[in-house]
Amino acid sequence: MKDKPTSNPASVLSCPIPIQQYPYVLSAHGGGGKLMHDLVQRMFVSTFKNPELQTEHDGAVVAVSQGRLAFTTDSYVISPLFFPGGDIGSLAVHGTVNDLAMCGARPLCLSAGFILEEGFAMKDLWRVVVSMQEAAQTASVHIVTGDTKVVEKGKGDGVFINTAGVGVIEHDLEIVPTSIREGDVILLSGDVGRHGIAIMAVREGLEFETPLESDCAPVADVVMRLLDAGIGVHCMRDLTRGGLSSALIEIAEKANMHIHIEEEDIPVTSEVRGACEMLGFDPLYVANEGRFVVFVPADSAHQALTILNSHPLGRDGCIIGHVSAEGRSLVTMTSKIGTRRIVDMLSGEQLPRIC
Repeated sequence: MKDKPTSNPASVLSCPIPIQQYPYVLSAHGGGGKLMHDLVQRMFVSTFKNPELQTEHDGAVVAVSQGRLAFTTDSYVISPLFFPGGDIGSLAVHGTVNDLAMCGARPLCLSAGFILEEGFAMKDLWRVVVSMQEAAQTASVHIVTGDTKVVEKGKGDGVFINTAGVGVIEHDLEIVPTSIREGDVILLSGDVGRHGIAIMAVREGLEFETPLESDCAPVADVVMRLLDAGIGVHCMRDLTRGGLSSALIEIAEKANMHIHIEEEDIPVTSEVRGACEMLGFDPLYVANEGRFVVFVPADSAHQALTILNSHPLGRDGCIIGHVSAEGRSLVTMTSKIGTRRIVDMLSGEQLPRIC
């Protein structure tokens, strides 16, 4: 199950659907007849090609080694569908793979459910499908089963994607918020806020001197390196909606512990910081799609940071705080000017439709 999927030649070919005849999704593409059969076979099965998918059964049967399984599901409704650094297809794969990794699981396989709006351009659907396959290949997973539905024009937004993922846990650790302990050190895998600001930049037509791209990426490989090295990881969390602050608050509340962080140690690019100041956002609450925090015992922190920094997705990783028993269920932060404040949960949502 650790073998990387072989290269799929379908991802470098043109769209297999006869676009001249069907340039847009029709209601009949979801009607269960020949058009739907052709769409599923030519667009999805041929691109995501693997033995489990090609059984063409109601589900996939996947062999696993001894151990525990992790299972997750998510839906993706991002707007715009294509953004600097990714698109809804790669995001759907990366997001699901990352959720499995945060459980300490080695991602194994995914399902993909497509809700297509009548009138959606077939060439754009092909672009999304190819992106998903390339992302799956990079993350060493297969898309083994799925579903397709078509809704009437005006009842969707081009395409929505639902994914579910299964991963295998090959260790005895309980990687959950209630496992964190007083004295644990908190590591952050890299700079924060790029995904949310990249999305907002497209929506608002913002331009930066240095092109700003989403951090969207699969983090399972770097997580597996930590676990394979024997790091006694207590908890991990990817920093999606609500960003770093919301993730830490949720962990503190569940663990009934006090988390303290240092603002000076949290990396934020100048482009993200400038955009946040202009738009009135706090970068610590802005969404990410390729960043995570990891809680480890203090005596493992240096080794964990070395492993993190040796990976391309963790080269800017750093220690940002620690856990204490003082002030239960609380997150506090020392600001850059030396003041200490409570980090609160947002009452609403800074940026809608970011994943």
